Amino acid sequence: MEKPCTLLVHFDKGSPAMANEIKAELESGDGPAKADAMRRAISLLLNGESLPHLFITVVRYVQSCDDHAVQKLLLLYLETVDKRDAATGKVLPEMILICQNLRNNLQSPNEYIRGVTLRFLCRLTEPELLEPLVPSILANLEHRHQFVRRHALSAVSAIYRLPQGDQLIPDAPELVERALASEQDAAARRNAFLMLLASAQDRAVSYLLANADRVAEWPDLLQMAAVDLIRKVCRSKGRTDKGRYIKIIISLLSAPSSAVVYECAGALVSLSSAPTAVRAAANTYCQLLSSQSDNNVKLIILDRLHELRTSHREVMVDVVMDVLRALSSPNVDVRKKVLDLVLDLLTPRNVEEVVLYLKKEVVKTQAAEVEKGGEYRQMLVQAIHSCAKKYPEVAASVVHLLMDFLGDPNVAAAHDVVLFVREIIETNPKLRVSIIQRLIDTFYQIQASRVCICALWILAEYSLSLSEVESAISTIKQCVGDLPFYTVSEEGETTDSAKPSQPVVNSVTVSSRRPAVLADGTYATQSAATETAFSAPAAALGSLASTQNLRSLILSGDFFLAAAVACNLTKLVLRLEEVEPSKVEANKASTGALLIMVSILQLGESSYLPHPIDNDSHDRIVLCVRFLCNPGDDARKVWLQSCRQSFVKMLAEKQFRETEEMKAKAQISHAQPDDLIDFYHLKSRKGMSQLELEDAVQDDLKAATGQFTKDADDTNKLNRILQLTGFSDPVYAEAFVTVHHYDIVLDVTVINRTKETLQNLCLELATIGDLKLVDRPQNYTLAPESSKQIRANIKVSSTETGVIFGNIVYETSNVMERSVVVLNDIHIDIMDYISPATCADVAFRNMWAEFEWENKVAVNTVIQDEKEFLDHIIKSTNMKCLTPPSALDGECGFLAANLYAKSVFGEDALVNISIEKQADGKLSGYIRIRSKTQGIALSLGDKITLKQKGGSS
Repeated sequence: MEKPCTLLVHFDKGSPAMANEIKAELESGDGPAKADAMRRAISLLLNGESLPHLFITVVRYVQSCDDHAVQKLLLLYLETVDKRDAATGKVLPEMILICQNLRNNLQSPNEYIRGVTLRFLCRLTEPELLEPLVPSILANLEHRHQFVRRHALSAVSAIYRLPQGDQLIPDAPELVERALASEQDAAARRNAFLMLLASAQDRAVSYLLANADRVAEWPDLLQMAAVDLIRKVCRSKGRTDKGRYIKIIISLLSAPSSAVVYECAGALVSLSSAPTAVRAAANTYCQLLSSQSDNNVKLIILDRLHELRTSHREVMVDVVMDVLRALSSPNVDVRKKVLDLVLDLLTPRNVEEVVLYLKKEVVKTQAAEVEKGGEYRQMLVQAIHSCAKKYPEVAASVVHLLMDFLGDPNVAAAHDVVLFVREIIETNPKLRVSIIQRLIDTFYQIQASRVCICALWILAEYSLSLSEVESAISTIKQCVGDLPFYTVSEEGETTDSAKPSQPVVNSVTVSSRRPAVLADGTYATQSAATETAFSAPAAALGSLASTQNLRSLILSGDFFLAAAVACNLTKLVLRLEEVEPSKVEANKASTGALLIMVSILQLGESSYLPHPIDNDSHDRIVLCVRFLCNPGDDARKVWLQSCRQSFVKMLAEKQFRETEEMKAKAQISHAQPDDLIDFYHLKSRKGMSQLELEDAVQDDLKAATGQFTKDADDTNKLNRILQLTGFSDPVYAEAFVTVHHYDIVLDVTVINRTKETLQNLCLELATIGDLKLVDRPQNYTLAPESSKQIRANIKVSSTETGVIFGNIVYETSNVMERSVVVLNDIHIDIMDYISPATCADVAFRNMWAEFEWENKVAVNTVIQDEKEFLDHIIKSTNMKCLTPPSALDGECGFLAANLYAKSVFGEDALVNISIEKQADGKLSGYIRIRSKTQGIALSLGDKITLKQKGGSS
């Protein structure tokens, strides 16, 4: 049976032969041999062996040994061995034999023996053994060596906390207070102060206030204890004398210990909501953020700053630049948290400074020595994008810098840049001309297919003037290169027509008005439709070929990009027909576009590439060819107007969703009509500091606006009460379950419904899943028809459904055997650990491809409406629908949506719902769940299977 222990050592279980060997070594061995035998005996005891006959041998042959190592192992043995009878619960008679040895140790001339013995007594809970030792323990409070005094104070504190402690040492608080006044050792003073804090709080407060002016000079151990005392006192006494304690906290903000400073900042925020106090705490956190090198410490401090931002945003705005300095850390997680915090603190007053700092960081990422530069650059681009969306006036200062990274090797960063450009060119019409010109100049640098597709759309949609349209068409033609894409030799071999046949003298047809630098340092001017012959090494030809990015991607088999080239060329030709008065130029451009499309189709149907063109891309290109050959007015309107209108609508819906999410996050507070409001202007200000006045103002404002955090209403509390036994059982039990982030607290009420006294009543619990009991509840004695509150703590280590089960065991005077009442199971719901969250579509797709655990649940429901079923699943799983409402509009009989949630442990839960309405009106399809861990995928699947039918199931 499990029992509490303070020592844990792994050891393979022994045999009776080993026990006999240990006994023989203890009887006849010297010091090292006895030490080895004691180590084996302790290991066996810790792993479940009883060794009942070994105790007398230890008393006879080990107690008298002078070896210090053996004496320390003897104390560990006494700490481990059972000191009570399992049947009666009383102290074993032979245990009295150790008292004389312990008393001798407490009076030993060796300080080490005294100290380790006092440390052992801190773990001894038997009053019968402690009572004869109390005079010797108290005598050690005045020992000359601080090592002894330190452990003597700990022993007095541990004994006084026992149920019978006030009888063993009734004057312990007075003795400890007297020792604290004369003590000089830091650890001893801390132990004494902690004893007063736990057992005589008023004495600890008196000592603190009497030495308030010298607290800053205390050692850091004692300062930490003082901060803990102030927290407890202010929490219990409310606002009474809070000002004096806050002054002590503020004086400790300049302490040399970082741990003390951190605790003081947290205590200051919990005690006062005055702007001066919050600002001091925020500045302290920022100083720690810049001075500490440990990334875990930085992450913890950033969490505290996030909490400050939630309740004191107006104060945090002033320290945003100090927070930004933490971007110097090379850790990606730290940088991400810093950027998230800064983006929440943007105001018109600081946005320009923030963007300027982010621009400098973007430039730094170009250095080769920057760790994870591509990933960091992507984060910066996303942050600048968010700044520009909130405050469009800063877009002009960053858009051109970011466009230099369209050719970034990090495809994700380049894609973020082009999406940013696409949004800015629509929301900032004044920047349209400069963005188009810059995009034309840098288009040849783009190497990623999806970046090219978005850039082509921007060129086709926002090139409005004649020169812009002609430049866009010319740039696309140059990047496509010579046509056809391949040639067939007389031997039947196919080769890229753009590759020169001779390496020295070459002829390259180019169509860009851009200078090129040759390998020998000379310049060659490239002009549209001009064939330039020159002699150059192959490296120079390679530099020209690098501008044909579209050609290389198409020749790699990317026909989706080829279809995008065809569509955007069609759009540009139509635009040219509107702005070009000469029909000849328009027809010439149309012919060139048709030649490119036909060449793509020819390439896709040839054997030059291993895979032919796909049907969708083929149909899109053929549609473009047919439309250029026979354009219609209605179709022209769709090409030139409807696409732009759809994009504008998408941006508006995106902005609306973000606004709604911000409203949902905002704290909704209401004050009751009869709530009391204190007007501090009418109060006496005598003796009140500025900080106390500000604190009074903040409290009054919160009372008036209803911003004080209120506990959940009684109905929610009642929903969490679970009946564990039946009404006819002799012992009735019910539990109130409180779920925190990382632990579960069970407050179990046990009622004795009999007329007899229940002895050794114990609540025994066990768990299934990633749940672990922190400690085992102790035995109790329950009088007839009385009740007892028993608390059990359970640690949670992952997000998955768990089960807590157990029973109540007790004894009565009439029945010799123990009685058992089996408890109902307590099911821990996964919904307590996950909450709705949002993420970008790109991030969702990346996680979907990366996560390996998938749970596929077939749809089986009586609900016949697709949207009603989707809403039911969202409500049942506590997840966020990432699919915009516009994508769910209409009645087509099909529905596909993505859901997302995040657990308190940082785990991601992804769900995809794909359903179809059958001819008989029933819904069919699948719900797929993906996650990084198996537990969350299985638990969510079980939850959906249970809830998907609808109704109250």
